[in-house]
Amino acid sequence: MTTATAPTPIERPAYRVYVLGLLTVVYTFNFIDRQVLAILAPYIQAEMKFTDSQLGLLGGPAFAVVYSTLALPIAWLADRISRTSIIATSLAVWSGFTALCGMATGFTFLFGARMGVGVGEAGGVAPSYSLVADYFPKAQRARALAVYSFGVSIGTALGYLFGGLLAAAIDWRAAFIVLGLAGVLLAPVVKLTIKDPERGRYDREPVPDGVIATPAPAQKAASFGEVWAILLKKPSFWFLAFGAACSSVYGYGAAFWLPSFFQRSLGMEGSERAWYMAGIAFFGGTIGIWLGGWLADKLGRGVKRSAYPLVPAVGFIIAVPLFFLAMNVEDKWLAFALFLVPQALSLAWLGPVVTAIQHLVPSHMRSTASASFLLINNLVGIGLGIYLLGAVSEYLTPRFGEEALRYSLYVGQWFYGLAAILLFISARSLRRDWVD
Repeated sequence: MTTATAPTPIERPAYRVYVLGLLTVVYTFNFIDRQVLAILAPYIQAEMKFTDSQLGLLGGPAFAVVYSTLALPIAWLADRISRTSIIATSLAVWSGFTALCGMATGFTFLFGARMGVGVGEAGGVAPSYSLVADYFPKAQRARALAVYSFGVSIGTALGYLFGGLLAAAIDWRAAFIVLGLAGVLLAPVVKLTIKDPERGRYDREPVPDGVIATPAPAQKAASFGEVWAILLKKPSFWFLAFGAACSSVYGYGAAFWLPSFFQRSLGMEGSERAWYMAGIAFFGGTIGIWLGGWLADKLGRGVKRSAYPLVPAVGFIIAVPLFFLAMNVEDKWLAFALFLVPQALSLAWLGPVVTAIQHLVPSHMRSTASASFLLINNLVGIGLGIYLLGAVSEYLTPRFGEEALRYSLYVGQWFYGLAAILLFISARSLRRDWVD
């Protein structure tokens, strides 16, 4: 049943846009604090004499293990209590630990502080996915989640830019402290201005524009066992999760190591490297994320659910040769233009795949299902990718010297091919597994 009564404040378009915008800002800080280590790595390595393997451990396992494993119990909690409170608290925690990274005295201290960043960020993403799904109807979700995912490209770009500029102007410690404290100040704004809506409020019969759906009976939050009992029976979940994870192995690995590659192989230093990496991350990433969400919403209507994994799968196939080409041109501005295309294609999966995950379980299970997906994606992607590329680079250094990182990045590109295969397979069962 529907009623044509006037919309409540929480249903007004302007407020929905505000909420989505603020959640995107929070996600931006998530990636600023997650990725700033990449642009600061050459400075840290010069001062503390870390090896590439040690840097890989700081960028990967130190963050990913706690981030991935804690995300699941926090998401379980988010299916039961205020998602807004969890997001605000998480933002304050990870930002505080980011600032603490600026006080590091050695590898162990910095490793522990990076673990703290992971603890905080564990509560940021899955509850936000669930909130977005309850603020936007089905036909708009892929685009809304794509807008939310702009935080990936914007945050990565700003982490490169502000981190690099602060490090060049002052030092790398100031970059951690300034960026971390900025996130702490944002946390109260999130808590005080974002309302936690009714769960599953748009997951009923189609609602025409301008008509407000009547509330559905409240559903009891599901246990881990209940959520996993559903996911275990849905092959599309596993192929989507491991497909995304394979893409993240190279996606996170390249995002972390490309600044060092530009320094070692192309001679870029300081602020030039910061602007260069920020431009690639922002323009390429933002275009790709939006394009992926728009195409999935356009092609995935009705019974064409397979569009959600097929759009990014095709993108990964095209991205591999373009990344290779971009790394092998001598003119840095031609390389910049070439990097934009594979950067866009490599992030086009975010809106479509996350939307598909939201539709594999009932609404009261979404936070837990999202965290299960993120557990696989981030534990494999962040935990393996950054460390793997660093370890391969260190292994190849006796033979290739400063160019070892180039060959390590070549090796990592094949994970995009594996991601495409897994996403193609997921398309076969997604239609059957989809929950309307």
